[in-house]
Amino acid sequence: MTPLSQKARVAGVLYILASAVGYLRLIYISDALIVNGNAAATANNIAAHEALFRWGIVSYLLASVLFLFVTFALYRLLEGVDRGLAKLMVILGGFMVTPLFFVNAVTDVGALQFARGADFLSVFDKPQRDAFTVLFLNLHHHLDLADAIFWGIWLIPFGLLVYRSRFLPRFLGVWLIVGCFGYLGFSFAGFLFPKYEDMAFTFGTPFRMGELATMFWLVIMGAKEQALVAVKDQGTHHT
Repeated sequence: MTPLSQKARVAGVLYILASAVGYLRLIYISDALIVNGNAAATANNIAAHEALFRWGIVSYLLASVLFLFVTFALYRLLEGVDRGLAKLMVILGGFMVTPLFFVNAVTDVGALQFARGADFLSVFDKPQRDAFTVLFLNLHHHLDLADAIFWGIWLIPFGLLVYRSRFLPRFLGVWLIVGCFGYLGFSFAGFLFPKYEDMAFTFGTPFRMGELATMFWLVIMGAKEQALVAVKDQGTHHT
């Protein structure tokens, strides 16, 4: 295994791991515990599955930390292509995203407190606590929608780096850049046209699959060292 392929596979493994850990809260718990239009059922589900919900909070935080390491690993892989773009990729995909994840974990804690009906919340009756549970979950969702802007725009420098690298397939770079608009469409629809949010998410799924394709390519195929050398040699001849 070449050093370049080793860097590619490390980045790919971290990418897959961070995505899998984040899946628990972002997708699984939302589908399993949240009942749209039914605050009482949602609050009861969270209270009855408190351990699962708490694991969701932990996985949410862990995934955000892992993503810092993902962007750093991608930086090590791609900095030779364009260091400025690589730094921008880390800022948008790591340093901007992770703090918002940490802030958003607090909204889940708020939802859990109301769902459990802690003693200091006894001034609220059960329907009111259920309503506050859903309010905090809605705040969580809308901060995710805001964060999705960064989930999208970091793919532009990432995609450009992959496209220019020559040691990774160009089609992956194009697919990553297109994926940006899948996230942006979902985010903007959620704020501007909420009733079309689910449609925008579904419609944008093929665009966002470029990330999945890239992470598995990195793990399985690695990178072509010879292509990188050829590019460097070509640049030397021009100078």
